Amino acid sequence: MIGYRFTKYLKEAESTANFENLLKIFSELLIITSGNTGEALSWMTNLDKKFNLTDENYGMGDFIEDLKKKGYLSENIETGKLEVTSKGEQFIRKQALEEIFGKLRKSGRGEHKTFLNGQGDEPGSERRNFEFGDPVNSISMTDSLHNAYVNHGLENFTITESDLEVVENEFKTQTSTVLMIDISHSMILYGEDRITPAKKVAMALAELITRKYKKDTLDIIVFGNDAWQIEIKDLPYLTVGPYHTNTIAGLELAMDILRKRKNPNKQVFMITDGKPTCMKVGIKYYKNAFGLDPKILNQTLNLARQCRKLQIPITTFMIATDPWLKEFVKEFTMANNGNAYYSGLNGLGNLVFEDYKRNKRKKF
Repeated sequence: MIGYRFTKYLKEAESTANFENLLKIFSELLIITSGNTGEALSWMTNLDKKFNLTDENYGMGDFIEDLKKKGYLSENIETGKLEVTSKGEQFIRKQALEEIFGKLRKSGRGEHKTFLNGQGDEPGSERRNFEFGDPVNSISMTDSLHNAYVNHGLENFTITESDLEVVENEFKTQTSTVLMIDISHSMILYGEDRITPAKKVAMALAELITRKYKKDTLDIIVFGNDAWQIEIKDLPYLTVGPYHTNTIAGLELAMDILRKRKNPNKQVFMITDGKPTCMKVGIKYYKNAFGLDPKILNQTLNLARQCRKLQIPITTFMIATDPWLKEFVKEFTMANNGNAYYSGLNGLGNLVFEDYKRNKRKKF
């Protein structure tokens, strides 16, 4: 007769490494290295040697293979190099969103609303008495029946016009935002990496709008000696150049983009760490990195006033606290009637989001 043989239970060794945790670290390194996959993996290997990110059951080779199998990396057939896929880029944006805005309370349908009531298409929480001309489908039957019962009793139940209540609707707003990112050389000077937090904020804002506020638009501009528009997918690969700060070119491009947008609410967010030091005169560049040049300053302030006339508020996020820079930002903000924040790198994301949400409640 065959019976059962009992032996001592030996628990299988579990890997301390976790793909999801390693992926988060790899995503962070990709942002810092501007999307250079080889450099990011090299840094990660050094971190693994120092802090034992992997173990004998799951090594860096296994992690790289999983990155390819799960579709985060692909191998370029011509060069043989590993490249970030669209899925990998989306994960980086998602990771930035969770890092910066993860603690904020999620809302239900994710639509922006003003504080104005009227013939909108989003039901609100407020109730009011029925008035002549109100559509029938706006009547709150539950509240109206309750009023009729209280006012007339159940035995002689009747409902009159005075018992009717309607649901107040709220106007939804659509906003077109241009985000300007300074990529002048000062964004990496003095041993402080300012461009990486700026990229994170841009990616988080892009992911937020793409997921939650799909009727809004976000255009991203970078400005150095010149200004040009970039795609959201290009953000992880953004680098700082040997540039001066041509704020004028950035504002001109932002205004051109917003003129084409049909949304009534338009705004510009500008992330910078310094004063304007460059402008283009004809085909040549006029530059002055020493102090505030009156020629450059006056043209910058003129554009701020033009934006004000076009009802385009500019919110400046200054990653610096120098007194004379504050004076420039103050003058620029007064010319535009916009907003200004003097932010450290850690609090930049929350400031951008809060101002974005606050401006959505305004009717520019």
